[in-house]
Amino acid sequence: MKRAGWIFAVFLVLTASLASAEEKFGVPVYPGAKYDETTSKALKESMGFNGACYRTTDPIAKVAEFYRKLGLESIGEVTKEGALFTKGKINVTMQSPWMNMKTGAMMKDTLISIVQNEF
Repeated sequence: MKRAGWIFAVFLVLTASLASAEEKFGVPVYPGAKYDETTSKALKESMGFNGACYRTTDPIAKVAEFYRKLGLESIGEVTKEGALFTKGKINVTMQSPWMNMKTGAMMKDTLISIVQNEF
């Protein structure tokens, strides 16, 4: 009985944490990731995607584990350079390094893109 109470308490804490987290298209944004307005705008203008971009200094493996634990489906292999997860019509991609679409500079942090598929 004690174990069941402990599991329920952990569930409540996780649920409360996720409920307070920022979401995009019903998918939680990685904790601590900062919205990148410029890259989000470039994603929409140059590629026509309906989505948002976020940046973190955490490695791909840590970000990928967060989305795996949320139950998103991993598509392909998670590598130190990138990963792709899906949830219905939502794609969550992680890239590191990544190229800044405006300047062409290679960025060394992790870019997280949450995109809603139109099809």
